Amino acid sequence: MTNPDQPSSLSTPDELAAFIESHRRQLLAYAERNIGPALRSRVEPEDIVQEVIVSALSSIDQFQVAGRDPFRFLCQLAEQRIIDAHRHHVGAQKRSAAREVSMNAPVAGGDGFGFINMLVASITSPSQAFSRDQKEFQLQQAIAELSDEQREVLRLRFVEGLPTKEIADRIGKSDGAIRVVLTRTVAHLQEVLASDSK
Repeated sequence: MTNPDQPSSLSTPDELAAFIESHRRQLLAYAERNIGPALRSRVEPEDIVQEVIVSALSSIDQFQVAGRDPFRFLCQLAEQRIIDAHRHHVGAQKRSAAREVSMNAPVAGGDGFGFINMLVASITSPSQAFSRDQKEFQLQQAIAELSDEQREVLRLRFVEGLPTKEIADRIGKSDGAIRVVLTRTVAHLQEVLASDSK
């Protein structure tokens, strides 16, 4: 049953980002309840939430399905991220490296993995953007227009893979401020890609 105070459709990355921010505490509580002690020593619940935000913003069309409860769908994304993280960190010794599941693995129906790959490529090798597809070039241009701080936060999170708490220590801001920067920056980049593709 859909909660009446939740929107049935979130049509832009900014609207979705605002919705996620307004429900961040509930989403974090869900992650904390489900992460488990074995995984908690390796992954912060906040990092699961941040991965969910990126995945959600990369698959915004999934939030426009009629009758779908957007918060419940966020919880489903969180559950998949927790499963992926558990396989990656806790079960790593039980399978070959070829079968490892990345924290950035795609969620069914979403293209979060493709966006993260494109984001990392655009940050680390902008000179090659001309030889890749048009979306990557557009993303590289959008990244170039970000502030130095936004670019550094993106680099530390998605290229170096640092948790938000460590990024906060390096940048000299609070963990919460870094999470907001990440959410808003990813939403902005998604908005740029969506508008350029129209």
